[in-house]
Amino acid sequence: MASDKFVTRHIGPRAYEIQEMLEKIGVSSLQELIDQTIPENIRLEKPLQLEDGLTERQYFRKILALAKKNKVFNTYIGMGYYDTITPAVILRNVLENPVWYTSYTPYQAEISQGRLEALLNYQTMICEMTAMELANASLLDEATAAAEAMVMMLNSRSRAKVKENANVVWADKNIWPQTLDVLKTRAIPLDIELKIAEVSEFEINASTVGILLQYPNANGEVISYRELAEKAHQVEAKVAVAADLLSLALLTPPGEWGADIVFGNSQRFGVPMGYGGPHAAFFAARDEFKRNMPGRIIGVSKDVHGNRALRMALQTREQHIKRERATSNICTAQALLANMAGFYAVYHGPAGITQIAKRVHRIAVLLEKEITTLGYTQKNESYFDTIRFALPKHVKVEDIEWLSLELEMNFRYFENGEVGLSIDETTNLEDINWIIEVFAKAANKPYPTIKAYPEADKIGGELARASEFLQQEVFNKYRSETEMVRYIKKLEHRDISLTHSMIPLGSCTMKLNAATEMLPLSWIEFGGIHPFVPKNQARGYQEMMEELRRDLAEITGFADVSLQPNSGAAGEYAGLMVIREYHLSRGEAQRNVVLIPSSAHGTNPASAVMAGMEVVVVPCDEKGNVDVEALRQKAQEYKDTLSAFMVTYPSTHGVFEASIIEMCDIIHQYGGQVYMDGANMNAQVGLTNPKRIGADVCHLNLHKTFAIPHGGGGPGVGPIAVAKHLVEFLPSHPVMNNGHVGISAVSAAPWGSASVLPITYGYIKMLGADGLQNATEIAILNANYIASALKDTYGILYTGEKGRVAHEMILECRHLKTTSGITESDIAKRLMDFGFHAPTLSFPVHGTLMIEPTESESKQELDRFIDALNSIYQEIQDIVDGKSDKEDNPLKNAPHTADSVTSDEWSHSYSRQQAAFPLAWLKENKYWPPVGRVDNAFGDRNLVCTCAPIESYQ
Repeated sequence: MASDKFVTRHIGPRAYEIQEMLEKIGVSSLQELIDQTIPENIRLEKPLQLEDGLTERQYFRKILALAKKNKVFNTYIGMGYYDTITPAVILRNVLENPVWYTSYTPYQAEISQGRLEALLNYQTMICEMTAMELANASLLDEATAAAEAMVMMLNSRSRAKVKENANVVWADKNIWPQTLDVLKTRAIPLDIELKIAEVSEFEINASTVGILLQYPNANGEVISYRELAEKAHQVEAKVAVAADLLSLALLTPPGEWGADIVFGNSQRFGVPMGYGGPHAAFFAARDEFKRNMPGRIIGVSKDVHGNRALRMALQTREQHIKRERATSNICTAQALLANMAGFYAVYHGPAGITQIAKRVHRIAVLLEKEITTLGYTQKNESYFDTIRFALPKHVKVEDIEWLSLELEMNFRYFENGEVGLSIDETTNLEDINWIIEVFAKAANKPYPTIKAYPEADKIGGELARASEFLQQEVFNKYRSETEMVRYIKKLEHRDISLTHSMIPLGSCTMKLNAATEMLPLSWIEFGGIHPFVPKNQARGYQEMMEELRRDLAEITGFADVSLQPNSGAAGEYAGLMVIREYHLSRGEAQRNVVLIPSSAHGTNPASAVMAGMEVVVVPCDEKGNVDVEALRQKAQEYKDTLSAFMVTYPSTHGVFEASIIEMCDIIHQYGGQVYMDGANMNAQVGLTNPKRIGADVCHLNLHKTFAIPHGGGGPGVGPIAVAKHLVEFLPSHPVMNNGHVGISAVSAAPWGSASVLPITYGYIKMLGADGLQNATEIAILNANYIASALKDTYGILYTGEKGRVAHEMILECRHLKTTSGITESDIAKRLMDFGFHAPTLSFPVHGTLMIEPTESESKQELDRFIDALNSIYQEIQDIVDGKSDKEDNPLKNAPHTADSVTSDEWSHSYSRQQAAFPLAWLKENKYWPPVGRVDNAFGDRNLVCTCAPIESYQ
C-alpha cells in the first residue's frame, strides 16, 4: 500500500505487526484467517466495482468542488427549518471536537459525566421553555417525535378507553406536511385511526385518545388552544403539541394552557439546517407519563460516596429488555445536536434568547407593515415569525419567485398562490430591504429604504408569555467566550471518548472518524441549505447523494438505496414497512408474522411491533447459532402469514453462521422476505454482502460501519438497501421528490440526516474497493487477536465452525461470578481505572461482555486492553485464592476517583497504588473517573431530570 493512501491512516496495525498478530492467532496469512472465518459459499465472486481510493488531499479537492455546486441563498421557507447562528465557541469546541463527537452513549455513567451534564442542561432547557415537568434527552426529528407522541397517547389510554378500543387521534391539518406524512406511516400498522382536519372540525368524543396541534401552526398563526385542551381532557383524551422552541420565549408555553405532551425541533438553537438534519427533536411531558416516555431520560442520582452523579434513568424501557413489549424502537437519538442546542441556551441565557426572539418577531411585524402598504394582504392575525400574503390581482406569483431568486432568496409558496416568509435569527436590515424590493417590483411600486426596525408586537393577551424561564445558575453564568470555553472543557474532561482510548463495544463499531471526513460538516455550503430549496441550489448535495447511493448499492449487492431513515432503528422500521407494502401489493395482507432469532438486537422485535407485525421468536442452539430446524418448523407453521425473517449477519454472537443461505431459502420457500440487520456490516464489506447470503433488504448503520461518529448517542443514519422487486416501495416525501414513490415518509427530511452523509461519502471514496475490503479483514484480525489472548482465561462463548470469531466476540464472565462473586459489571467498572470504556454489558447474553475492537485500533492499543483485562483477571484470581477480600477489593470498589485515592482516610485492604495505578503505563496518561459507582436505584426512586441540586430531594 502506498504511504499516502488513506487506508494506511485508517487502519491501526502496521504490516509487520499484522504478521506478529497472525502468528499469535495461529495462521500463516490474513487470507487463511478469512478463509477460516467466513464460509466459502457466501464469499463474493469478484471484488467491489468501486473507484480506487483517493488520498486525503484528492478527496478534499473533490468534496470542495461539490460544496461549490451548492448555492447558499437567504431562505425564508420555514416549515420547521430555519437559518441560525452557531456560536463559534460551540462550533469549534463541540461540533468540531472529537471528544464530543467520538464518545459513546452514556450507558457507563461514571465516565460520561460531562455529556450527561450537557444533556441534563438540554432537558432542563426544554422543560423551562415548554413549561412541562419532564423531558427526555432528544429524539430523531420533529416528525418522528410527533409519531412517538401519537403512540404514547394511545398507550396512555384509560382502562375504559382500552375496553372500548378507543383509537382515534385528531391532527390539525395545519401541521407541517412532512410531520403529517410520518404520522400516516406510523398510524396505519398500529390500527390508529388518524383523522386530519381543521381544528374547528375536530369531533372529540369517547373514541378520541388524543389530539395533535402545532403552535404556531403551519401557516404561522398563533391560536389559543386552551378551550380545546379542556374539551379534550373532559373525555380523557391527551393533548400533544408541536411547538417552535424559539417562539416560546414570547408565547405562553403549552404546559401553561393544558398540553400533556410538547415536542418539536431544537434546530434553531444553533444547529445548522444541513439540508434537513441531523437535528435533535425534543419531547416533554407531564410527570405522570414518565413511565411511558420514549427515548432516553438523564436523571440525577448519587455515587457511593454520596456525591451528585448523573446517569440514564428508567433504563428498563430499553428495547433489549422489553423487546416485543417495547412501545418505541428509539435507540440512537441526536445527542451531539442536543448538546449543541443546550450549550446555545447556556451561552445566550434567558435574556439573550428573549432578545433573539423579539428581534425575529419585530422584523416580521415590520415586513407586514411595509408589504401591506404595497397592496398585499397579510393573512395571519397573530404570529411569531411567519407572515403570509395574498397577492394583488395584477401581481403574479411567478414574478415574486423570479425576482426573489434573482436576489438569491427563497420564499414559501402555498398551493393557493399565496406567499409566505419565515424570519430567522440571521435576518438583517439588508435582507429586509431586499425582501421589500421584491414585493415592490412585482407590484410595480416604489419602495423605501428601511434603516431600523422599531419596537413592535403582534402577540398579546393570553398568547403572551408571562412566566420566567431558565433561571438556573448554569443559564446565567457563562456570558463571555472565555468562561464558556472553560465550561465546555470542564465537562469534556469528565468523559472518556475515542481520543482517550479504544472503546471496545461489541455491535457498536467505534472506529476512527477521520478529520478529513469531518471537515465539510462546518462548511456553510453544506450546513446552510434548507431541505426544501429548489434542487438546482443543492447540486453538490444531489450529486454526492447519488454517488453514495450507487456505492452503497454496490457494497450491499442490492438495486437501490433510500437515505431517508435517520437511525439504525428507523432503518429497521422502514425496511419492514417496505416488506409490508410489498405483500399488500400482491394481495397478501395477511402476511404479518416476523420470525426473529432470540439473539437479535432488541430493536428488531420493537421495530416489528411498530410495523404492525406479530413477533415469533426462533431459538438458538447450544453453539449460539439460529436453530435451523426450529426456523424451518416455524416457517412452515406460519407459511400463510409469514412476512419476514429478521437476521443479523454475522450474528449478534459474533459468528458467521454457515447455514445462512439455507435459512434464507427456507423463508423464501414459504413466501417471506429476509431482512438483514446491518449492525455487523463491518465484517462483510468487500468479502460478502446481504444479497449474496440471500437477503431482500437491509439497513446500514452509517454511524457504525461507515464512520459517522456516535456523538455521545447520536447522530445515527440508517439507510436501507433493497433488492429490485422492492425498489418501488422505498419511502417517498410529501414536499420534495426524493426519487422514490413508495410508502409515505419515515422521517421529516427527504434525505434524512443529509449533512453528515459527506462523512460516509469520504470514507468510501478514500478507502476505495481495496481499502474497504482491507478494513474488513483487519477488523476480523483484531477481534481474533483479542480472542486468542483471552480464550484461556475468561473464555470466548461462541466461535464459528473453525474456532474463529467475526469482528466481535462474547467474553465469558459467568464462571467468574460463581468462583469469586465478581460480576461482569464489576469488570466493566474496574476497566475505568485503566482508562478504558467497558465493552457491551450483558448483551446479547446475560453475564457476559461483548468486545469489538474495529480495524482502526493499533496493536499497541489492543495489547494495552489485553493487559488491562489480564490484570483484572489476576485480581479476580486473588479473590478466588483468598489473597483479596470478597467484598473489599479493587473490583467491587471500582471505579476509584482522585478524591477517594487522595483522601486522608484509606481503609481498604489493598493499596492506593493498586487502586489507581495497577499497571505502570497508567502513570503516563491517567484518566480519573469523576465519580464513584453510581446508585441507579436511588435515582429511579427519586427521579430528578433537570438541574436541581441533589440536596433538594435528599
